[in-house]
Amino acid sequence: MSILETLPKPQAKNCLLDYAAILQLLPHRYPFLLIDRVISFEPDAERAKITCIKNVSFNEPYFSGHFPNDPVMPGVLQVEAMAQAGCILAYLKFEEESKGKRPAFMGVDACRFRRAVRPGDTLRIEAELEEFRRGIITFDAKIFVGEDRVAEAKLKATMV
Repeated sequence: MSILETLPKPQAKNCLLDYAAILQLLPHRYPFLLIDRVISFEPDAERAKITCIKNVSFNEPYFSGHFPNDPVMPGVLQVEAMAQAGCILAYLKFEEESKGKRPAFMGVDACRFRRAVRPGDTLRIEAELEEFRRGIITFDAKIFVGEDRVAEAKLKATMV
């Protein structure tokens, strides 16, 4: 039985996993859990791929101090959201290798921010597997708001 079959079924429509399943997969909790939903997972694609959603609310704790008169989601949190999407990809794609482990962020390369993320934006986070070797996952990730690409990076994590 795959891990997907054991996770709670989503309450939300048009999604693969919602908060209940994500809380079982990731060790992160509020205010650092930055994935709201998983809307697709393609394990058998040429490069396994996952697509996640993060709804950016004005209530996010960082907005009170990160340019209060011109609220912008910090870039480091955008990178963290991409890393969390990649770790969910690792948990789902490499179940046996990830069982009983938690992700540890190892590196970020080729990171670019193309426009500000603001309250009210819905982030579509896409992560594609580049390599999984010796417990280390390398993946390319992008964040979109609508059709606009707002951030991208190549990330590396391990399961410890």
